[in-house]
Formats: sequence, structure tokens, C-alpha cells
Amino acid sequence: MTQTLEPDAATDTGTVAGSPTDSRQPAAAWLAALDAALQARDVPAAVELFGTQSFWRDLVSLTWNITTAEGKDGIADLLEATLDTAQPNALTFTEPVTEAEGVVEGWISFETAVGRGKGHLRLKRDDDGQLRGWTLLTSLRELKGHEESLRERRPQGVEHTLSPGRKSWLERRQQEEASLGREQQPYVVVIGGGQGGIALGARLRQLGVPHLVLDKHDRPGDQWRSRYKSLCLHDPVWYDHLPYLQFPANWPVFAPKDKVGDWLEMYTKVMEVPYWPKTEVRSAAYDTASEKWEVVVDRDGEHLVLRPTHLVFATGMSGKPNLPNFPGMDVFAGEQQHSSQHPGPEAYAGKRVVVIGSNNSAHDICGALWENGADVTMVQRSSTHIVKSASLMDIGLGDLYSERALAAGVTTDKADMIFASLPYRIMHEFQIPLYKQMRERDQDFYDRLEAVGFQHDWGDDGSGLFMKYLRRGSGYYIDVGAAELVCDGKVKLAHGQVDHLTRDCVVLDDGTELPADLVVYATGYGSMNGWVADIIDQATADKVGKVWGLGSDTTKDPGPWEGEQRNMWKPTQQQALWFHGGNLHQSRHYSLYLALQLKARYEGIPTPVYRLQEVHHTS
Repeated sequence: MTQTLEPDAATDTGTVAGSPTDSRQPAAAWLAALDAALQARDVPAAVELFGTQSFWRDLVSLTWNITTAEGKDGIADLLEATLDTAQPNALTFTEPVTEAEGVVEGWISFETAVGRGKGHLRLKRDDDGQLRGWTLLTSLRELKGHEESLRERRPQGVEHTLSPGRKSWLERRQQEEASLGREQQPYVVVIGGGQGGIALGARLRQLGVPHLVLDKHDRPGDQWRSRYKSLCLHDPVWYDHLPYLQFPANWPVFAPKDKVGDWLEMYTKVMEVPYWPKTEVRSAAYDTASEKWEVVVDRDGEHLVLRPTHLVFATGMSGKPNLPNFPGMDVFAGEQQHSSQHPGPEAYAGKRVVVIGSNNSAHDICGALWENGADVTMVQRSSTHIVKSASLMDIGLGDLYSERALAAGVTTDKADMIFASLPYRIMHEFQIPLYKQMRERDQDFYDRLEAVGFQHDWGDDGSGLFMKYLRRGSGYYIDVGAAELVCDGKVKLAHGQVDHLTRDCVVLDDGTELPADLVVYATGYGSMNGWVADIIDQATADKVGKVWGLGSDTTKDPGPWEGEQRNMWKPTQQQALWFHGGNLHQSRHYSLYLALQLKARYEGIPTPVYRLQEVHHTS
């Protein structure tokens, strides 16, 4: 998704091959100057080290928030508000710096008053040849005195002393499962047991935070098993690892949905995530006097009231299904279903199916229906961005998430940090040339697609799929074959808005009648705060505001500029209410920062939040 500058293995000077200067000493001097300024609380001296266009992105370490300061004024504001409490110090490079195309890059470590962190730095040379800060990422990785029990700190697993009544591991686990939620209240309740909730549960488990993950399905992974049978991950295996436990080396590049479901079930058990299946949350309310939530649940027919301090919605970043309300839906004689409810194609051989929509789910469902002998028509209501899977894997992801990346020393953690180091304000500038390469590589495909009338776009500014995902979470398809069916006319294509339904047709606004036995509404999802409205109340949903989007003022992502994903993985305007989710990559990476925020509060560590999320949109 982005280009990276990697160390030259053939030299220890800290330069890359062909670099005209040794950038190691100037970069070290710059970092030492920043470290000295921060420890002296000299904000003007620190700010002077940065260029006019500069960014400091902080993941919890200084701000107890996920936020990006932009420009010298923004960086000054961040430092003035946080230095006295955060006390950053001991900034040092952890490996040789690199330089390419006028940009010096380096990996750093640092400490704060309460934690240890990692970061990434980019420097540029001014006209006078002096290095100035361009982008700086700082991220909290552990809390002092509350480090995870990993590697040399791993648990012993057995007590090498004998005592009467000593309990086995299984007995201790059974006792915990019997008491948590009854005799012992969880500190955190996570609503939603998909990959997001499970990843967060694994993090909280390792940090020793009492919690429960609640899900309505019978077993972990059923969220995937219940989807249509052809569903596979569109992202590659290297991008999709969960925390602590990576997929094995023989795992398929694109995992089928039932295989993903089985992995999540195994992972939940192996990582000892406290997980309640068959549990529906009936309501939740926050009591300001006790500063606790009251969460009413039905656990397989048993009525229970949980009283956690914090509540996390991990219900999927897409939120509630958008089911339209077209005239005539009540008179249509065939089947109707949202794409999230589509059971698969087996029952529809020989049937006439109209799929409303032209993004990922629509293409996947159309392709599977065609394979099973259905007569399929896709209704495109607005333009869609399509990219070929092979091109995306090579050009868009190959330098970060692939065997090629691993061979170059780019681990999953390093790839996550590289991507996180790019401020959202300028991320599109890194994306545009990548999608230009994809367009050139697959020009014949795009010519054929547009020749049949498919309305294609590259995003508002040509930045392609991932910016669409970050800005609006919709409007794209990674082609794994269905777009070729559209090109060949095997999946028929219609355009326009739905005017109404009759007993046996979908009628478009130009009068076109599409005979149908089944209508699938691949019409997307609303904001996650829709779940808040259902479970808590509308006032709380409005209080926290819309979830997801950057405020880019592009299609379906209204301004003003937010600088970060709205309300995700960070404090919200409703005390003790959090949102967690995204794709597997985001669930893996950002679950760490959410878990650390919750752990700090559990341990009574002060967490003064800098720049609490503002609310500009309520739905």
C-alpha cells in the first residue's frame, strides 16, 4: 500500500546503496536534539526541529488518544498539553537509518512516565540542507510494571510444589468461567465476538483485565460460517494475522470463510478468551453515580445483569445493515434479503435473481449465483472502484504484506507500523501512484468493463481502494472473477435507482422492468452508532456521533477534517464507551492500543486525554 525505505544489508553506515551522503550522524543529532528538548520541556526548541509541513501521529503514548498533530502549531499544541504528564525521554534509533529520494527514515524506541514505546521517523532536508522532521509516529507498546507475560516473562505453567487442594489448570479455568459475570463482575464487556472482539479479548487476557466477550451465535466463528458458501477473505494471509498467534506457513493466501471460522474458534479457546456464545444483549445503560454500566443479557435463556466499568462495541465497523424501503416491497411475491442474510446460491438454480448494488458483496453473490445456474442481474446505482486481486496483492500490498516483504525483513509488526506512520492527510499521495500502476497493468480489463457500460471510478482523487475504505467503508470490489462475468455478459448489468417493486419485478426509475424470484439488497451498512441507538438509546448514539470516516469531504465522508478514524479505538464523548473493529489488520494492530487504554484505567494509572473526539455528524 505504500513504498518503504529499508536498510542496506551490505553496509553499517546507515545509508542505502547509491545514497550520496551518510545520513546516520545528522539523523542521530536531530533525534538527540528532540530528546533533549522534550526532557527540558522546551516546546519551541522541539517545534523548530520540524518542517513547515509536518505531522506527529500519536497512538496513546503521549495523548491517551489516537490523534495526529499537523504542522508546527499543531505539534506545539500537542507538546504543551502533554509533556508534563507524559514525560517522553530516551529517544533512540533501534537500527540504522536509511535515505532515499531525499527522505531519511528511522525506527525509534522511547519511554514515557508510565510506559515504553516504539516509533517511526521521517526527515527531509530544507533548502539549507538541514534535516527537519516530516512525519513522526509514537506508539505505546507496554506499561511499566504491567508488561505482558511473553517470552522471558511467560508463565511457568505449573507449580513445582505440592500442597493439599492444589487445583489444576483446568480446574482454575472452570472456576473462573463459573464465577465471571456472576460472583465476579468483568471490568470490560465486549459486545460482538467476531475477529475484532476476539482479538481484543486476547489482548485483555494477556494484560490481566477481567472481561467478557459476548456474541449471539452458537460458536466463535459462526459469523463467518453463516455467510454464503463462496465467501473468502479478499485480503491475503500476511495481512490478516491475529495477535500473538499467526496463521501457519501452509495457510492459504485467501482463506475460505469456514476455515476462518474454525481458526477463530480454535484461537478463542487457545488464547483463553472469556467468551459467552448464545448471548444477546437486551439493553445497556450507564450509571453516572457508580460509574458503571448495567448490561442486561440473555445467555441461552438465562437472564443476567452485568455491571462492567467499560463497554466496547465490537459489532463490525460496517454497523447495521442498510435495508431499503422501496415501494412495493410488501407486495413482492418472491424472496427478499439483505446481502448479510444471503444463505448462498444453492436454492436458486434456474431462478431469476436481481442484486441491488455493485460493490464487494454484490459481486461475490452474483458470481456464486451464476456458478449455480441462476439468471443474475446486477443493478448498479452509482460508480464502483474495481481492482484486480493479483495487481492489488503485488503493487498495493507486496512491499508490506507478502513473502517478498518478509524476505526483506518487513515483519507483520513492522508493516503495521509503517502503514500507521503515514498521516491520513497525505496518505492519498502515496496511494495515487500505486493505483496508476494498477490501471496501466490492467488497462485491457478496464476497457472491457467500461465497454459493457459498467460505471467505474478510482476514488474522488484517484487514490483507489484503501482510501475509499478508510473514508467511507464502501464503493469498491476486489475482483476475484465476478467482474469478468460482467465483462462477458454472463452477469447482466442494469443501471438506475429502484423506483418500486411489483409482484414479480424490480422496476427502475427509467421504467426498466427486471423480472425476479429473489431480490438481494447489497445496499451496505450504516454507522456503528446505530447499534448504540438500539442497545443503549438514541441520545447516546447522537452523543458519540458517527463512527468511521476521516472527514475528507469526499463522497460519503463529509467534513470537517478529523485527522483520524472517527471514534475508533479511542475515548468517545460518552464516558467508558468504546468502539473496536475494522478489517483483520486493523483489529490486530489497534486492539493493542485499546487494550492498553483499558489496562491503564483498570490499574488506576492517570490517563489525561488530549483532544477528545469531537462530534460533527450524528448518523
